[in-house]
Order: sequence, then structure tokens, then C-alpha cells
Amino acid sequence: MNLLRALAAVSSMTLLSRILGFVRDAIIARVFGAGMATDAFFVAFKLPNLLRRLFAEGAFSQAFVPILAEYKARRGEDATRLLVARVATMLFAAVTVVTALGVLGAPLIILVFAPGFTATPDKFELTVELTRIVFPYILFISLVSLAGGVLNTFSRFMVPAFTPVLLNVAMILAAAVAAPWFDPPILALGWGAFLGGILQLSLQIPALMRLGMLPRWNWAPRDEGMRRILMLMAPAALGVSVAQISLLINILFASFLDTGSVSWLYYADRLMEFPAGLLGAALGTILLPSLARHYADNDTGQYSKLLDWGLRMTLLLAAPAALALGILAVPLIATLFFYGEFTAHDVQMTRLALVAYSVGLLGLILVKVLAPGFYARQNIKTPVKIALLTLLATQAMNLAFIWHLKHAGLALAIGLGACLNAGILYYKLRQLGIYQPQPGWRTFLGKLGLGLIAMGLFLWFAMTEEARWLAYGFSQRILHLGALVAGGILIYFATLGLLGFRPADFKRRAAE
Repeated sequence: MNLLRALAAVSSMTLLSRILGFVRDAIIARVFGAGMATDAFFVAFKLPNLLRRLFAEGAFSQAFVPILAEYKARRGEDATRLLVARVATMLFAAVTVVTALGVLGAPLIILVFAPGFTATPDKFELTVELTRIVFPYILFISLVSLAGGVLNTFSRFMVPAFTPVLLNVAMILAAAVAAPWFDPPILALGWGAFLGGILQLSLQIPALMRLGMLPRWNWAPRDEGMRRILMLMAPAALGVSVAQISLLINILFASFLDTGSVSWLYYADRLMEFPAGLLGAALGTILLPSLARHYADNDTGQYSKLLDWGLRMTLLLAAPAALALGILAVPLIATLFFYGEFTAHDVQMTRLALVAYSVGLLGLILVKVLAPGFYARQNIKTPVKIALLTLLATQAMNLAFIWHLKHAGLALAIGLGACLNAGILYYKLRQLGIYQPQPGWRTFLGKLGLGLIAMGLFLWFAMTEEARWLAYGFSQRILHLGALVAGGILIYFATLGLLGFRPADFKRRAAE
């Protein structure tokens, strides 16, 4: 399979999911605004969502996929099927226990991770109730992640990429249709997330059946492959998810700031997650199985070339996204969220966080490409040390920035921490001889810089003053923002085309 085509397919499904995610958030902003109810929901949903990123899609995927690829390449289909069954059994049992503890211990969880909510008893109790509703989501999504790892290893990228669409559909219906039937209405969002998890898991089952990889109950905790995966999982959780840990700590800090701070960070994070998921998650998804297969085949040359391809694709696509996110902060926020209970003050506060996040967007996406360079080789120690250093540095920046920059300082610390993480990962890949840059990097970066300058100048002058976006009607915002996005893309790629860039230059086949 052509990796460029696979990237386009995964990114297109991710784009659909992200668009629906923005529709979801726009509806939430219109119906609920930014206040006590949304703060409660975002904290409640952040906790199982964080566990999903840490363990299900983070540590588990990074530990499971390299071992699964090794089994597929060296041991055959029967051994691979047996490994999948045993891992699925263990995962189901473990996450069921975690889910039960989360539901029972919801008050303690909120007391630890949002202690500032205790000052408002109603807010605290609402957050606890929502946490109990949404916490089972981690069970469903963990099994979804296992299924996605299997499908991606067999180069079946489309179904796992489409799956998140169902969560957004469920939550959109909950906010737009079901909310009036609940008291308080915000509870509908919790049940929407619960239903979304069930729908996501249901979609994966037929795809696994077609592969002959639908797992059956097989309890074997002493299995050799199982032990290897478990040994990789714990440190991988920290190694690939340090930014998510920082986001959770940010909730703790933000709970002591002005009411709405958690929501402003959430809406800014959602905008940042659009390119991060569209590019970073998609690149990481298609790179890891191929890197693992090259490692299993002991093909160090192709391993390095694949990493080089991933880095160039990241810079080519993520650098303009970061620049556009910073310049178009107000147009994006006003177009998507400035309705109903979401005020002009909310727009400005969210803007501060989004501009701060955009500083580190490139670093966040690069981590998604560089970390698999270690995990595909089953190398845990190096990225864990880097993650620990990054986490400590991020919290030091939190303490330094929060006094003057408030919630925007928390966002800036996340971004700068991601850049530090990516920089050290790159340095260690070079130092250990895992990655050797291919020829032409200076020319590539020079041409890329000219494309960014051309696009940035167009966006800056064509955007006009930010106050106009608050006075626009909905159709004016959509039309103007659409013209800016289309024009920026056209100018960027036209500039690169004039400088000699061609799509064929970035074609690459997946490892078979």
C-alpha cells in the first residue's frame, strides 16, 4: 500500500471526525455556553478521555502493535490470532476493574484532579455525577483501540479512522435533541459519550471477523507475548503521553482560576487537536506498523528512510497549520463558537489560549512521528527518560507562566514542553544512529520557509481587523473564513509547486 495514499485516507476520515467534532463543540457552546455546567462536563469527560490517550491509544497501542507485527512477520497467522485473543481477554478484565473503581471513586477523583471545584458544592456534585456516567467509556474505547491496532497492522486503516465519527454523532444528538429531557440538561452529554463508546466498538467487530481475528476468551496471563506487552506498556504510557499528563495537571491549575478557564482551555485545545489529530495521529498510525515490520526484518536502511519521510511530511503539513492557527485564532473561534451563551469575552479568552497552543503545535505532531522511532524497536528506556524531563520542565513553566498569563500560560507551557520533547527525541535518534537524514534537507527547509512566508502574509492582510469577526453574521464568517483557508492552501502549495515540489516526491510504500 502507498503510504501517501494511506495517509490521505486516514486523514480524510479523521477530517470528517474533526469536522463533526467542531459541530459538536459549536452546539455545546451554543446550548450550554462556558460556565459551571460545561466546566463540570469537560472535567468529567477529560478523565476517561485522558486514560484513553494514556493507555488505550497511547501505551497500549505503542506496546501492542510492534509485538503484533513481529508475530505476524515471524510466527504466522495462528500465533498472531492466539496473541490477539489473550491480549483482548486480559485487557477486558483489567479495564473492567479500572472502570468499576472509577465509578465508585468518582468523588475522590474529582477531589484530586479538580480540587478548586470543592468551593462550589453544586459544581462538585455535578462533576461527580457526570464522571460516573462517562467513566465506562474507557472500557469500550480500550477494546476499540485493540481492534484498531489489529486492523492497522494488517493495513486496514479506514475502519479505525472512521470510528471516532460515531462518538461525535452520538454527542451531537445528545446536545441538540436529548438535552431538554434531562435535569440538568448537561447530563445528556454524559450519556451521549456512553452511547458513542458502544457504537464505536460495534463498528469494529465485523472488520475483525472479516480478517479472522475476532478474539475469543483466552485467559493466559503468563503468555510470553502478553508479558512482553505488559513490560512495554507502563513506561510507554509516560513516554508517548506526557502532553496529556500535562493537560490533566492543567485542569488542576485551571480549577483555581476564573470560572470559564477550564472551558476556554478546552475549546482552544479542540482547535489545536484538529491538525494534531489530522496529521500527527494519522502519521503515527501508518508509520508504526511499517517501522515495526522493518525492525522485525532487520532493515535499518528502510527504517531510517521511513522516519525521514515522516519528518518531511510533518513539516510540510504541520508547519502551515501551526502558522494559520495562530493568525486565524479569532476568525476560527468566532465562526465555530461565538453563538448563544458563548460571549465576546469568551472569544478573547479562548484566543489567548489558542495562540499559546499554536506555538507548540509542530512539536506536538513531531512527537507522534519521532516516538514510534523508538517504540517500533521496543526501546522503552530512552523515551521514558525524555518524557520525565519534559514533564518536569512543563510543570516548571506552568508555575512560571500562570501568574501573569493565567490560563494562556498553561497552554504555552504545554506547547513549549512538546517542542522540548520532540527536540530531545530527534537528538537521541541521531545520536544512537537510528535515524540518518536523507540528502536535500537544506533545500527542502528553504523552500518550505518561502511557502510559509507567502501564506502567512496573505492570511494576515486578508483576515482584516479581528473586531469585524465579532460583528459578522454567521454566513459572513463562514464565507470569509472559507476564503481565507482556501486562499492560504492555494498560495502555500502554489508557491511550493513553483519551487519544484511534486506529490510524486513524497510517495512511499508500506512495509509488507
